[in-house]
Amino acid sequence: MGLPLWDLTESNPTRCDFAYPSNLLAALTDADAFLYEPHPKGLFKARQAIARYYEEKGWSVDEEHLLLTASTSEAYAFLFRLLLNPGDRVLVPRPSYPLLDFLADLNDVRLDAYPLVYDDSRWRIDMERLAAAICSDTRALVLINPNNPTGSVITLAEREALVELCHRHNLALISDEVFGDYLFPADVAGEPRSTHHSQSDDQRVPTLVTTSEVLTFTVSGVSKVLGLPQMKLAWIVVTGPAHLADEALSRLEIISDTYLSVSTPVQHALPRWMTQRNVLADQILHRLIANRTMLAKVVSLSSSCRLLAADGGWYAVLQLPGVEDEEEFALNLLDSDGVLVHPGYFFDFAEPGYVVISLLPPDEIFRTGVGKLIERLARG
Repeated sequence: MGLPLWDLTESNPTRCDFAYPSNLLAALTDADAFLYEPHPKGLFKARQAIARYYEEKGWSVDEEHLLLTASTSEAYAFLFRLLLNPGDRVLVPRPSYPLLDFLADLNDVRLDAYPLVYDDSRWRIDMERLAAAICSDTRALVLINPNNPTGSVITLAEREALVELCHRHNLALISDEVFGDYLFPADVAGEPRSTHHSQSDDQRVPTLVTTSEVLTFTVSGVSKVLGLPQMKLAWIVVTGPAHLADEALSRLEIISDTYLSVSTPVQHALPRWMTQRNVLADQILHRLIANRTMLAKVVSLSSSCRLLAADGGWYAVLQLPGVEDEEEFALNLLDSDGVLVHPGYFFDFAEPGYVVISLLPPDEIFRTGVGKLIERLARG
């Protein structure tokens, strides 16, 4: 028999022992779901429920500036088709989730990376290198906020710099905010900050959903907001100068009308699901905070690794100064200890010596897996 598996990569909430509402699936039996009356933007009642979700957070979103998709991946595909011709370029953060590479290939566009760097005990966008990466055929800039996997949220100063760059170079701004409901309190976010920073450096900007200066597309979905990846519903909020936003919406409707990929029963169920949003979101956030707090305590007792600061999200980044080959380390950890982690290169870290772990696993799995990870590092 093999070793038991302690999976510290699991990011599917339906496999992490959360208590979903027992009546969740009842919403799919809405009688109206038997009538097929598609709308390219998505059913109004579903878009209205999403607008209310933002309103509860203090942000005003127009239902007519919302368009539903079957997933955030499809949202990216629609936006790449809208904004780029074959061979055009889009800027994406590094480190970042590798799915963007596949989506770019499928849509015949090219990715250029702009770096996130870790200094002053936080991640920040290297604005000079971002500006230098803009080419004559760059059409859009992707922001992942909070970033996956670093968990970093942009500051007010970064937001203003991004908007200025997009305005100057006529770029569309795509803000992927799927992890936006999962922000950490300051006491679990990470390392102490330097005192040499301004108030704008500290002020986090959790969403660009009200951005009006440049053409902006905010992406999210029920995969993270409701912990329901299997229900396949996401959305795009379109904002910006009126003439640009209106034209973009008109063209997006044509793209969406070609596919009409969002399930009718799911759209009808969404308003009821949204009223139950906090039932699961609170469980997930509690798990994330508890696991990160435990991880920080364990790491603080070890000289062999460092937990990097994060503002939110479902992942933690560990820096392993003594590890040169992170893939070899991850394979040895799996073979010898039964612990599964992501090597940093999976997320396109610029340097070796990082592993990424999910904060979603139940307590026993997470605690045991982290303990074995730290023991492996101590043995060298």
